Amino acid sequence: MSVDAPDQGAAPDAGTGRAESTSTWGALRPLVLRLHFYAGLLIAPLLLVAAVSGLLYSLSFQAEKFVYRDELTAPVSGPYLPLGAQVDAAREARPDATVTAVWPAYEEGMTTRVLMDAPGVAEGRSLAVFVDPYTTGIRGELPSYGSSGALPLRAWLDELHRDLHLGDVGRYYSELAASWLWVVALGGLLLWLGRRRRTKRDLVLPERGAKGRRRTLSWHGSVGLWAVTGLVLLSATGLTWSRYAGENIGALQDRLGGATPTVSAAIGEGGAAGGDGHEGHGGTGHGTQRQGADIGIDVAVAAAHEAGVDGRIAVTLPSDGTGYVVKETDTQYPVHLDSVAVDPADGRVIDELRFADYPLLAKATRFGIDGHMGVLFGLANQLVLAALMGALILLIVWGYRMWWLRRPTKERTLGAGRPAPRGAWRKVPVTVLLPLAAATAAAGWFVPMLGISLLVFLAVDIALGAAARTRARTGS
Repeated sequence: MSVDAPDQGAAPDAGTGRAESTSTWGALRPLVLRLHFYAGLLIAPLLLVAAVSGLLYSLSFQAEKFVYRDELTAPVSGPYLPLGAQVDAAREARPDATVTAVWPAYEEGMTTRVLMDAPGVAEGRSLAVFVDPYTTGIRGELPSYGSSGALPLRAWLDELHRDLHLGDVGRYYSELAASWLWVVALGGLLLWLGRRRRTKRDLVLPERGAKGRRRTLSWHGSVGLWAVTGLVLLSATGLTWSRYAGENIGALQDRLGGATPTVSAAIGEGGAAGGDGHEGHGGTGHGTQRQGADIGIDVAVAAAHEAGVDGRIAVTLPSDGTGYVVKETDTQYPVHLDSVAVDPADGRVIDELRFADYPLLAKATRFGIDGHMGVLFGLANQLVLAALMGALILLIVWGYRMWWLRRPTKERTLGAGRPAPRGAWRKVPVTVLLPLAAATAAAGWFVPMLGISLLVFLAVDIALGAAARTRARTGS
Protein backbone atom coordinates (compact mmCIF):
# COMPACT_ATOMS: atom_id res chain seq x y z
CA MET A 1 0.00 0.00 0.00
CA SER A 2 1.38 3.21 -1.14
CA VAL A 3 0.76 6.89 -1.31
CA ASP A 4 3.16 6.93 -4.22
CA ALA A 5 2.80 8.99 -7.37
CA PRO A 6 3.85 7.68 -10.80
CA ASP A 7 7.45 6.75 -11.36
CA GLN A 8 8.65 7.88 -14.76
CA GLY A 9 12.08 6.35 -14.39
CA ALA A 10 11.22 2.65 -14.33
CA ALA A 11 13.46 0.27 -16.18
CA PRO A 12 12.18 -1.61 -19.23
CA ASP A 13 10.49 -4.90 -18.52
CA ALA A 14 12.42 -7.80 -19.96
CA GLY A 15 10.33 -9.89 -22.28
CA THR A 16 7.68 -7.21 -22.87
CA GLY A 17 7.55 -6.19 -26.50
CA ARG A 18 4.78 -3.63 -26.68
CA ALA A 19 4.42 -0.27 -25.04
CA GLU A 20 2.51 -0.16 -21.79
CA SER A 21 0.35 2.73 -23.01
CA THR A 22 -1.20 0.63 -25.81
CA SER A 23 -2.40 -2.14 -23.53
CA THR A 24 -5.55 -2.40 -21.40
CA TRP A 25 -3.36 -2.30 -18.33
CA GLY A 26 -1.67 0.81 -19.71
CA ALA A 27 -5.08 2.50 -19.75
CA LEU A 28 -6.11 1.14 -16.35
CA ARG A 29 -2.85 1.84 -14.53
CA PRO A 30 -3.33 5.64 -14.10
CA LEU A 31 -6.84 5.02 -12.75
CA VAL A 32 -5.62 2.39 -10.27
CA LEU A 33 -2.67 4.59 -9.33
CA ARG A 34 -4.89 7.58 -8.66
CA LEU A 35 -7.20 5.53 -6.44
CA HIS A 36 -4.20 3.97 -4.69
CA PHE A 37 -2.72 7.42 -4.13
CA TYR A 38 -5.82 8.94 -2.53
CA ALA A 39 -6.69 5.83 -0.52
CA GLY A 40 -3.13 5.48 0.72
CA LEU A 41 -2.85 9.16 1.59
CA LEU A 42 -6.19 9.51 3.40
CA ILE A 43 -6.88 6.02 4.78
CA ALA A 44 -3.33 5.08 5.74
CA PRO A 45 -3.53 6.90 9.13
CA LEU A 46 -6.49 4.69 10.09
CA LEU A 47 -4.67 1.61 8.84
CA LEU A 48 -1.61 2.64 10.87
CA VAL A 49 -3.69 2.86 14.06
CA ALA A 50 -5.26 -0.54 13.29
CA ALA A 51 -1.84 -2.05 12.58
CA VAL A 52 -0.19 -0.75 15.76
CA SER A 53 -3.11 -1.79 17.97
CA GLY A 54 -3.31 -5.14 16.14
CA LEU A 55 0.39 -5.72 16.73
CA LEU A 56 -0.04 -5.05 20.44
CA TYR A 57 -3.06 -7.36 20.55
CA SER A 58 -1.16 -10.20 18.86
CA LEU A 59 1.54 -9.95 21.53
CA SER A 60 -0.98 -9.75 24.38
CA PHE A 61 -1.60 -13.53 24.48
CA GLN A 62 1.90 -14.24 25.75
CA ALA A 63 1.91 -11.10 27.90
CA GLU A 64 -1.33 -12.28 29.50
CA LYS A 65 0.29 -15.53 30.60
CA PHE A 66 3.00 -13.56 32.37
CA VAL A 67 0.90 -10.74 33.86
CA TYR A 68 -1.79 -13.10 35.21
CA ARG A 69 0.39 -16.11 35.98
CA ASP A 70 -0.77 -16.19 39.62
CA GLU A 71 -4.40 -16.57 38.54
CA LEU A 72 -3.78 -18.87 35.57
CA THR A 73 -1.47 -21.39 37.24
CA ALA A 74 -1.42 -23.51 40.37
CA PRO A 75 1.30 -25.75 41.85
CA VAL A 76 0.69 -29.42 41.14
CA SER A 77 -0.08 -31.07 44.47
CA GLY A 78 -2.08 -34.20 43.67
CA PRO A 79 -5.01 -35.37 41.57
CA TYR A 80 -7.76 -33.06 40.37
CA LEU A 81 -10.64 -32.67 42.81
CA PRO A 82 -14.21 -33.01 41.49
CA LEU A 83 -15.43 -30.07 39.40
CA GLY A 84 -18.45 -29.75 41.64
CA ALA A 85 -16.21 -29.06 44.61
CA GLN A 86 -14.29 -26.45 42.62
CA VAL A 87 -17.51 -24.72 41.59
CA ASP A 88 -18.75 -24.77 45.20
CA ALA A 89 -15.50 -23.08 46.28
CA ALA A 90 -16.07 -20.31 43.75
CA ARG A 91 -19.65 -19.88 44.97
CA GLU A 92 -18.47 -19.62 48.55
CA ALA A 93 -15.91 -16.99 47.52
CA ARG A 94 -18.56 -14.96 45.66
CA PRO A 95 -21.97 -15.72 47.17
CA ASP A 96 -23.36 -12.59 45.50
CA ALA A 97 -22.69 -13.99 42.00
CA THR A 98 -24.33 -16.65 39.82
CA VAL A 99 -22.24 -19.35 38.13
CA THR A 100 -22.91 -19.51 34.40
CA ALA A 101 -20.06 -21.55 32.94
CA VAL A 102 -16.94 -23.50 33.89
CA TRP A 103 -13.68 -23.97 32.01
CA PRO A 104 -11.99 -26.98 33.63
CA ALA A 105 -8.21 -27.07 33.84
CA TYR A 106 -7.03 -29.05 30.81
CA GLU A 107 -3.31 -29.20 31.57
CA GLU A 108 -1.32 -29.86 34.72
CA GLY A 109 -0.49 -26.70 36.61
CA MET A 110 -3.49 -24.76 35.27
CA THR A 111 -6.42 -23.41 37.22
CA THR A 112 -10.11 -23.99 36.60
CA ARG A 113 -11.97 -20.88 35.47
CA VAL A 114 -15.47 -20.44 36.92
CA LEU A 115 -17.42 -17.74 35.09
CA MET A 116 -20.08 -15.83 36.99
CA ASP A 117 -22.64 -13.08 36.58
CA ALA A 118 -21.62 -10.67 39.31
CA PRO A 119 -22.57 -7.15 40.35
CA GLY A 120 -20.10 -4.50 39.30
CA VAL A 121 -18.86 -6.40 36.24
CA ALA A 122 -19.24 -4.48 32.97
CA GLU A 123 -21.92 -5.54 30.53
CA GLY A 124 -20.73 -8.18 28.09
CA ARG A 125 -18.15 -9.50 30.53
CA SER A 126 -18.11 -12.23 33.18
CA LEU A 127 -16.32 -12.47 36.48
CA ALA A 128 -13.76 -15.26 36.24
CA VAL A 129 -12.89 -16.92 39.55
CA PHE A 130 -9.71 -19.00 39.25
CA VAL A 131 -9.79 -22.15 41.36
CA ASP A 132 -6.86 -24.41 42.24
CA PRO A 133 -8.06 -27.81 40.96
CA TYR A 134 -5.85 -29.64 43.47
CA THR A 135 -6.99 -27.85 46.64
CA THR A 136 -10.09 -25.80 45.61
CA GLY A 137 -8.24 -22.72 46.85
CA ILE A 138 -9.07 -19.44 45.12
CA ARG A 139 -6.15 -18.08 43.10
CA GLY A 140 -7.82 -14.82 42.18
CA GLU A 141 -10.65 -13.27 40.20
CA LEU A 142 -10.67 -11.09 37.07
CA PRO A 143 -13.15 -9.86 34.46
CA SER A 144 -13.22 -12.16 31.43
CA TYR A 145 -14.38 -11.23 27.94
CA GLY A 146 -15.49 -13.29 24.95
CA SER A 147 -15.23 -16.91 23.97
CA SER A 148 -11.42 -16.81 24.13
CA GLY A 149 -11.53 -15.62 27.74
CA ALA A 150 -9.63 -12.39 27.27
CA LEU A 151 -8.47 -11.00 30.61
CA PRO A 152 -8.22 -7.24 31.30
CA LEU A 153 -4.95 -6.59 29.41
CA ARG A 154 -5.98 -8.39 26.22
CA ALA A 155 -9.57 -7.16 26.46
CA TRP A 156 -8.33 -3.56 26.72
CA LEU A 157 -6.10 -3.97 23.64
CA ASP A 158 -8.89 -5.75 21.78
CA GLU A 159 -11.22 -2.82 22.43
CA LEU A 160 -8.49 -0.37 21.42
CA HIS A 161 -8.10 -2.20 18.12
CA ARG A 162 -11.85 -2.46 17.57
CA ASP A 163 -13.12 1.01 18.48
CA LEU A 164 -10.37 3.04 20.20
CA HIS A 165 -12.43 2.85 23.42
CA LEU A 166 -14.92 5.24 21.83
CA GLY A 167 -17.84 2.81 21.67
CA ASP A 168 -20.08 2.82 18.64
CA VAL A 169 -18.49 5.97 17.25
CA GLY A 170 -15.07 4.35 17.30
CA ARG A 171 -16.31 1.37 15.31
CA TYR A 172 -16.51 3.61 12.24
CA TYR A 173 -12.72 3.87 12.26
CA SER A 174 -12.17 0.12 12.21
CA GLU A 175 -14.86 -0.50 9.61
CA LEU A 176 -13.42 2.17 7.35
CA ALA A 177 -9.92 0.72 7.74
CA ALA A 178 -11.09 -2.84 7.05
CA SER A 179 -13.21 -1.67 4.12
CA TRP A 180 -10.22 -0.10 2.37
CA LEU A 181 -7.42 -2.46 3.36
CA TRP A 182 -8.22 -5.03 0.68
CA VAL A 183 -8.68 -2.32 -1.97
CA VAL A 184 -5.36 -0.66 -1.21
CA ALA A 185 -3.57 -4.02 -0.94
CA LEU A 186 -4.91 -5.41 -4.21
CA GLY A 187 -4.39 -2.10 -5.98
CA GLY A 188 -0.79 -2.06 -4.81
CA LEU A 189 -0.38 -5.65 -6.00
CA LEU A 190 -1.61 -4.76 -9.50
CA LEU A 191 0.70 -1.77 -9.67
CA TRP A 192 3.67 -3.83 -8.53
CA LEU A 193 2.99 -6.73 -10.91
CA GLY A 194 2.45 -4.33 -13.83
CA ARG A 195 5.67 -2.44 -13.20
CA ARG A 196 8.58 -2.71 -15.61
CA ARG A 197 11.71 -4.22 -14.06
CA ARG A 198 15.11 -5.47 -15.11
CA THR A 199 14.95 -8.95 -13.57
CA LYS A 200 12.24 -11.25 -12.24
CA ARG A 201 14.11 -11.35 -8.95
CA ASP A 202 13.19 -7.71 -8.38
CA LEU A 203 9.54 -8.76 -8.26
CA VAL A 204 9.85 -10.75 -5.04
CA LEU A 205 12.95 -9.27 -3.40
CA PRO A 206 14.20 -5.70 -2.92
CA GLU A 207 16.23 -4.44 -5.86
CA ARG A 208 19.98 -4.67 -5.38
CA GLY A 209 21.92 -1.43 -5.56
CA ALA A 210 18.82 0.76 -5.64
CA LYS A 211 19.05 4.11 -3.89
CA GLY A 212 16.77 6.85 -2.67
CA ARG A 213 13.13 6.66 -3.63
CA ARG A 214 13.72 3.69 -5.93
CA ARG A 215 15.11 1.69 -3.01
CA THR A 216 12.11 2.59 -0.84
CA LEU A 217 9.73 1.57 -3.63
CA SER A 218 11.57 -1.72 -4.05
CA TRP A 219 11.15 -2.60 -0.38
CA HIS A 220 7.56 -1.36 -0.37
CA GLY A 221 6.59 -3.47 -3.37
CA SER A 222 8.37 -6.70 -2.49
CA VAL A 223 7.23 -6.73 1.15
CA GLY A 224 3.71 -5.86 0.02
CA LEU A 225 3.76 -8.79 -2.40
CA TRP A 226 4.57 -11.22 0.42
CA ALA A 227 2.01 -9.69 2.78
CA VAL A 228 -0.92 -9.10 0.42
CA THR A 229 -2.70 -12.43 0.94
CA GLY A 230 -2.67 -12.11 4.71
CA LEU A 231 -3.77 -8.47 4.58
CA VAL A 232 -6.73 -9.27 2.32
CA LEU A 233 -7.78 -12.10 4.65
CA LEU A 234 -7.52 -9.82 7.68
CA SER A 235 -9.65 -7.25 5.86
CA ALA A 236 -12.32 -9.81 4.98
CA THR A 237 -12.51 -11.32 8.46
CA GLY A 238 -12.35 -7.91 10.11
CA LEU A 239 -15.44 -6.85 8.17
CA THR A 240 -17.44 -9.60 9.89
CA TRP A 241 -17.20 -7.52 13.10
CA SER A 242 -18.29 -4.33 11.38
CA ARG A 243 -21.72 -2.79 11.80
CA TYR A 244 -22.85 -2.30 8.20
CA ALA A 245 -20.75 -4.64 6.09
CA GLY A 246 -21.00 -7.24 8.86
CA GLU A 247 -24.79 -7.27 8.57
CA ASN A 248 -24.55 -7.80 4.82
CA ILE A 249 -21.99 -10.57 5.26
CA GLY A 250 -24.20 -12.32 7.84
CA ALA A 251 -27.28 -12.06 5.62
CA LEU A 252 -25.37 -13.43 2.63
CA GLN A 253 -23.98 -16.28 4.70
CA ASP A 254 -27.48 -17.21 5.86
CA ARG A 255 -28.82 -17.16 2.28
CA LEU A 256 -26.00 -19.45 1.17
CA GLY A 257 -26.80 -21.92 3.97
CA GLY A 258 -23.58 -21.21 5.81
CA ALA A 259 -24.97 -20.07 9.16
CA THR A 260 -23.09 -21.49 12.14
CA PRO A 261 -25.22 -24.23 13.78
CA THR A 262 -25.63 -24.50 17.54
CA VAL A 263 -26.39 -27.47 19.73
CA SER A 264 -29.89 -27.41 21.19
CA ALA A 265 -30.02 -27.65 24.97
CA ALA A 266 -33.77 -27.07 25.26
CA ILE A 267 -35.62 -29.57 27.41
CA GLY A 268 -39.13 -30.49 26.29
CA GLU A 269 -39.81 -27.42 24.12
CA GLY A 270 -37.97 -26.20 21.04
CA GLY A 271 -35.21 -23.68 21.26
CA ALA A 272 -31.48 -23.56 21.54
CA ALA A 273 -29.01 -22.66 24.19
CA GLY A 274 -26.18 -20.24 23.56
CA GLY A 275 -23.71 -21.34 20.93
CA ASP A 276 -20.32 -20.39 19.69
CA GLY A 277 -19.25 -16.81 19.33
CA HIS A 278 -16.20 -14.63 19.26
CA GLU A 279 -15.18 -11.41 20.95
CA GLY A 280 -18.24 -9.20 20.74
CA HIS A 281 -20.32 -11.99 19.16
CA GLY A 282 -21.64 -14.50 21.65
CA GLY A 283 -21.09 -15.06 25.33
CA THR A 284 -21.11 -17.59 28.09
CA GLY A 285 -24.77 -18.50 28.17
CA HIS A 286 -25.76 -16.30 31.07
CA GLY A 287 -29.13 -17.01 32.63
CA THR A 288 -30.91 -17.90 35.81
CA GLN A 289 -29.82 -21.07 37.55
CA ARG A 290 -31.94 -24.18 37.13
CA GLN A 291 -34.38 -25.23 39.80
CA GLY A 292 -35.04 -28.95 40.34
CA ALA A 293 -33.16 -32.22 39.90
CA ASP A 294 -29.56 -31.81 38.82
CA ILE A 295 -27.07 -34.62 38.25
CA GLY A 296 -24.20 -32.20 38.83
CA ILE A 297 -21.43 -30.95 36.60
CA ASP A 298 -19.17 -33.97 37.07
CA VAL A 299 -21.79 -36.41 35.78
CA ALA A 300 -22.61 -34.07 32.88
CA VAL A 301 -18.95 -33.86 31.87
CA ALA A 302 -18.62 -37.67 32.17
CA ALA A 303 -21.62 -38.07 29.84
CA ALA A 304 -20.00 -35.68 27.38
CA HIS A 305 -16.76 -37.66 27.53
CA GLU A 306 -18.64 -40.83 26.69
CA ALA A 307 -20.09 -39.01 23.67
CA GLY A 308 -16.58 -38.11 22.52
CA VAL A 309 -16.45 -34.52 23.75
CA ASP A 310 -13.37 -34.19 25.92
CA GLY A 311 -9.99 -32.50 26.16
CA ARG A 312 -10.19 -28.73 26.42
CA ILE A 313 -13.84 -27.97 27.12
CA ALA A 314 -16.21 -25.28 28.35
CA VAL A 315 -19.33 -26.20 30.31
CA THR A 316 -22.38 -23.93 30.30
CA LEU A 317 -24.54 -24.62 33.35
CA PRO A 318 -28.25 -25.33 32.94
CA SER A 319 -31.01 -22.83 33.53
CA ASP A 320 -34.76 -23.36 33.66
CA GLY A 321 -35.74 -25.18 30.48
CA THR A 322 -32.21 -25.97 29.29
CA GLY A 323 -29.56 -28.56 30.03
CA TYR A 324 -25.81 -28.56 30.33
CA VAL A 325 -23.86 -27.63 27.19
CA VAL A 326 -20.39 -29.15 27.01
CA LYS A 327 -18.32 -27.99 24.05
CA GLU A 328 -14.76 -28.50 22.98
CA THR A 329 -12.73 -25.30 22.68
CA ASP A 330 -9.43 -26.57 21.27
CA THR A 331 -8.72 -24.39 18.22
CA GLN A 332 -5.23 -25.84 17.71
CA TYR A 333 -4.79 -27.96 14.59
CA PRO A 334 -6.56 -30.33 14.25
CA VAL A 335 -9.42 -28.42 15.80
CA HIS A 336 -11.74 -30.06 18.31
CA LEU A 337 -15.02 -28.14 18.42
CA ASP A 338 -17.71 -30.77 18.95
CA SER A 339 -20.45 -30.10 21.49
CA VAL A 340 -23.25 -31.94 23.27
CA ALA A 341 -26.21 -31.03 25.46
CA VAL A 342 -26.91 -33.09 28.57
CA ASP A 343 -30.21 -33.40 30.43
CA PRO A 344 -29.54 -32.28 34.03
CA ALA A 345 -32.22 -34.61 35.36
CA ASP A 346 -30.75 -37.93 34.21
CA GLY A 347 -27.44 -37.29 32.40
CA ARG A 348 -28.85 -38.25 29.01
CA VAL A 349 -27.31 -36.64 25.93
CA ILE A 350 -30.22 -34.79 24.32
CA ASP A 351 -28.39 -33.28 21.36
CA GLU A 352 -24.95 -33.34 19.81
CA LEU A 353 -23.20 -31.32 17.14
CA ARG A 354 -20.01 -32.36 15.39
CA PHE A 355 -17.73 -29.80 13.81
CA ALA A 356 -17.40 -32.14 10.84
CA ASP A 357 -21.11 -31.58 10.18
CA TYR A 358 -20.81 -27.78 9.96
CA PRO A 359 -21.56 -26.34 6.51
CA LEU A 360 -18.36 -25.63 4.58
CA LEU A 361 -18.95 -21.88 4.70
CA ALA A 362 -19.52 -22.02 8.47
CA LYS A 363 -16.21 -23.87 8.89
CA ALA A 364 -14.41 -21.30 6.75
CA THR A 365 -15.97 -18.47 8.74
CA ARG A 366 -14.91 -20.07 12.01
CA PHE A 367 -11.35 -20.57 10.80
CA GLY A 368 -11.19 -17.00 9.50
CA ILE A 369 -12.50 -15.47 12.72
CA ASP A 370 -10.23 -17.58 14.92
CA GLY A 371 -7.28 -16.72 12.70
CA HIS A 372 -8.05 -13.01 12.97
CA MET A 373 -8.32 -13.36 16.76
CA GLY A 374 -4.97 -15.18 17.00
CA VAL A 375 -6.38 -18.38 18.51
CA LEU A 376 -6.48 -20.71 15.49
CA PHE A 377 -2.98 -22.18 15.76
CA GLY A 378 -1.85 -20.70 19.04
CA LEU A 379 1.58 -19.08 19.13
CA ALA A 380 2.20 -19.64 15.40
CA ASN A 381 -1.01 -17.74 14.59
CA GLN A 382 -0.01 -14.89 16.90
CA LEU A 383 3.47 -14.62 15.35
CA VAL A 384 1.97 -14.47 11.85
CA LEU A 385 -0.40 -11.72 12.96
CA ALA A 386 2.49 -9.78 14.49
CA ALA A 387 4.51 -10.16 11.28
CA LEU A 388 1.60 -8.96 9.15
CA MET A 389 1.01 -5.95 11.37
CA GLY A 390 4.71 -5.14 11.33
CA ALA A 391 4.72 -5.39 7.53
CA LEU A 392 1.67 -3.12 7.28
CA ILE A 393 3.33 -0.50 9.48
CA LEU A 394 6.44 -0.56 7.28
CA LEU A 395 4.38 -0.38 4.07
CA ILE A 396 2.60 2.73 5.33
CA VAL A 397 5.84 4.40 6.44
CA TRP A 398 7.51 3.59 3.10
CA GLY A 399 4.46 4.88 1.24
CA TYR A 400 4.54 8.21 3.00
CA ARG A 401 8.29 8.43 2.47
CA MET A 402 7.85 8.00 -1.28
CA TRP A 403 5.09 10.60 -1.26
CA TRP A 404 7.40 13.03 0.50
CA LEU A 405 10.35 12.33 -1.79
CA ARG A 406 8.22 13.23 -4.81
CA ARG A 407 7.39 16.72 -3.60
CA PRO A 408 7.70 19.19 -6.51
CA THR A 409 10.95 20.87 -5.39
CA LYS A 410 13.30 20.36 -2.51
CA GLU A 411 13.07 24.07 -1.76
CA ARG A 412 9.32 23.76 -1.15
CA THR A 413 9.53 21.84 2.08
CA LEU A 414 5.74 21.77 2.38
CA GLY A 415 5.24 20.42 -1.13
CA ALA A 416 4.07 16.87 -1.68
CA GLY A 417 3.87 14.24 -4.38
CA ARG A 418 1.16 14.53 -7.00
CA PRO A 419 -1.32 11.80 -8.00
CA ALA A 420 -1.71 10.54 -11.54
CA PRO A 421 -3.37 13.07 -13.90
CA ARG A 422 -7.18 13.31 -13.92
CA GLY A 423 -9.28 11.88 -16.73
CA ALA A 424 -7.51 8.50 -16.82
CA TRP A 425 -10.87 6.71 -16.94
CA ARG A 426 -11.52 8.12 -20.42
CA LYS A 427 -8.71 5.98 -21.81
CA VAL A 428 -10.12 2.73 -20.42
CA PRO A 429 -11.93 0.62 -23.05
CA VAL A 430 -15.72 0.61 -22.61
CA THR A 431 -15.72 -3.19 -22.45
CA VAL A 432 -13.53 -2.91 -19.35
CA LEU A 433 -14.89 0.33 -17.89
CA LEU A 434 -18.55 -0.75 -17.68
CA PRO A 435 -17.93 -4.05 -15.82
CA LEU A 436 -15.44 -2.23 -13.59
CA ALA A 437 -18.01 0.46 -12.76
CA ALA A 438 -20.64 -2.20 -12.03
CA ALA A 439 -18.26 -4.14 -9.76
CA THR A 440 -17.30 -0.93 -7.95
CA ALA A 441 -20.96 -0.03 -7.39
CA ALA A 442 -21.70 -3.54 -6.08
CA ALA A 443 -18.71 -3.44 -3.73
CA GLY A 444 -19.73 0.02 -2.52
CA TRP A 445 -23.26 -1.18 -1.79
CA PHE A 446 -22.13 -4.36 -0.02
CA VAL A 447 -19.41 -2.54 1.96
CA PRO A 448 -21.16 0.78 2.68
CA MET A 449 -18.24 2.56 4.34
CA LEU A 450 -16.17 1.88 1.23
CA GLY A 451 -18.90 3.19 -1.05
CA ILE A 452 -19.56 6.35 0.97
CA SER A 453 -15.88 7.23 1.34
CA LEU A 454 -15.27 6.53 -2.35
CA LEU A 455 -18.00 9.03 -3.23
CA VAL A 456 -16.35 11.54 -0.88
CA PHE A 457 -13.00 10.98 -2.62
CA LEU A 458 -14.68 11.53 -5.97
CA ALA A 459 -16.39 14.72 -4.81
CA VAL A 460 -13.11 16.09 -3.42
CA ASP A 461 -11.28 15.21 -6.64
CA ILE A 462 -13.94 16.91 -8.76
CA ALA A 463 -13.80 20.01 -6.56
CA LEU A 464 -10.00 20.14 -6.78
CA GLY A 465 -10.18 19.73 -10.54
CA ALA A 466 -12.71 22.55 -10.86
CA ALA A 467 -10.55 24.81 -8.70
CA ALA A 468 -7.47 24.01 -10.83
CA ARG A 469 -9.34 24.86 -14.04
CA THR A 470 -10.55 28.14 -12.52
CA ARG A 471 -7.01 29.09 -11.55
CA ALA A 472 -5.79 28.23 -15.04
CA ARG A 473 -8.43 30.45 -16.68
CA THR A 474 -7.74 33.40 -14.38
CA GLY A 475 -3.99 32.94 -14.60
CA SER A 476 -3.59 32.95 -10.82
